Amino acid sequence: QVQLVESGGGLVQARGSLRLSCAASGRTFSSYTMGWFRRAPGKEREFVAAIRWSAGSTYYADSVKGRFTISRDNTKNTMYLQMNSLKPEETAVYYCAAQYSASYVELGRMYDYWGQGTQVTVSS
Repeated sequence: QVQLVESGGGLVQARGSLRLSCAASGRTFSSYTMGWFRRAPGKEREFVAAIRWSAGSTYYADSVKGRFTISRDNTKNTMYLQMNSLKPEETAVYYCAAQYSASYVELGRMYDYWGQGTQVTVSS
């Protein structure tokens, strides 16, 4: 049973920083691609970033390039999202997800497993 548990969300002022964590269990994730998505109130879910677990290759949405950094710690089976220079419009529930196929990493429907989400609120 794959479990993904996010943590690290909270309230931060605009231009502040937060680091999200996603603890993964129930599988060996070396062949997986892990991703971060977010859903703002009244909006569609959108891709934020992804990482191929074994190779460490990273992918980012254009809107977060240069401000967000995705990483993983193999020893802890944990993925991270360091978010800097946050904007009020990035207030959303942030979800981590995992897929085995490593295809179309920006498409949510390609992911097999999802966490419950963590709320990030950016105040202006």
